[in-house]
Amino acid sequence: MTIEQKECVRDEAIRRNVWGIASAIDIYGCDPDMIRDADRIRSFVIELCDLIEMKRYGETQVVHFGEDERVAGYSMVQLIETSLISAHFANQSNAVYLDVFSCKPYDPEVVREFAQDYFGGSTTELSITFRK
Repeated sequence: MTIEQKECVRDEAIRRNVWGIASAIDIYGCDPDMIRDADRIRSFVIELCDLIEMKRYGETQVVHFGEDERVAGYSMVQLIETSLISAHFANQSNAVYLDVFSCKPYDPEVVREFAQDYFGGSTTELSITFRK
């Protein structure tokens, strides 16, 4: 993907004057040690917010739960001044389900690439919604 293509989503959001961008990023085949480590998850959030220039509001919440093994794992929530970043880390499937919603324009492709690299994912799916 070229730089021009990467900038398309952010630029289109600005051009269309949307209220916000919501991206859902599913990352498969992640490194089990990375997604089972609360400190690494917190570090991911700090690095991601720095990368996409989002100001964190409060501390990152990382909680492990899930009685059903299919959904057991950490969940993360980080408030940002322009909305919210959240994720669930599924132990059984070694998958990450990451959501970023912000009324400040950002590039979802940059988020996808960074998250996939950080968690050692083999494949990803990215869905983008413009909120009006």
